[in-house]
Amino acid sequence: MALTPSRMLELNTPAPDFHLLDTVSGKVFSRQDFQNQALLVMFICTHCPFVKHVEAELARLGLDYLAQNVAIVAVGSNDAQNYPDDAPDKLKAQAERMGFNFPYLYDESQEMAQAYSAACTPDFFLFDQGHKLVYRGQLDASRPKNDIPVTGKDLRQAIDALLAGQAVSSEQIPSIGCNIKWKPGKEPQ
Repeated sequence: MALTPSRMLELNTPAPDFHLLDTVSGKVFSRQDFQNQALLVMFICTHCPFVKHVEAELARLGLDYLAQNVAIVAVGSNDAQNYPDDAPDKLKAQAERMGFNFPYLYDESQEMAQAYSAACTPDFFLFDQGHKLVYRGQLDASRPKNDIPVTGKDLRQAIDALLAGQAVSSEQIPSIGCNIKWKPGKEPQ
């Protein structure tokens, strides 16, 4: 299990656009579908132990912020040819098993992961209502086998500050997880 940290995309970066298929509904979503809403983009997958460790909390985030003007999308960007556990049907099965109430997009070309500078699973990017980056970093301090409870504390504090019209602290700790499984020639420089 290789530990890979977030690249920590520069704060205030505009959210790159995307047009990707939701593995559950079959609908194509784009950034424009979430106009005037805060937008949380989560790069996750099915097989990573770091994602498995927090996936129940991700489902709770979806429920807790459903009515609060926060759009959430999960994105699977791993190379499904070499990592078949991350193929669209497996992403859909994960979403259904966990009760995700947000789109779970499949980034087959890996262009969305590259545009967002995603490095690991999980990797979190929170954008304000104007889709400027206000938080990128860890869900919380819990990791597999470190005995710290999964609470979503860091990400929840950022979302709550944003919703309250307060500044999100710029002191942010990178997420840690498995590296994105890049297709040959797609690895970021």
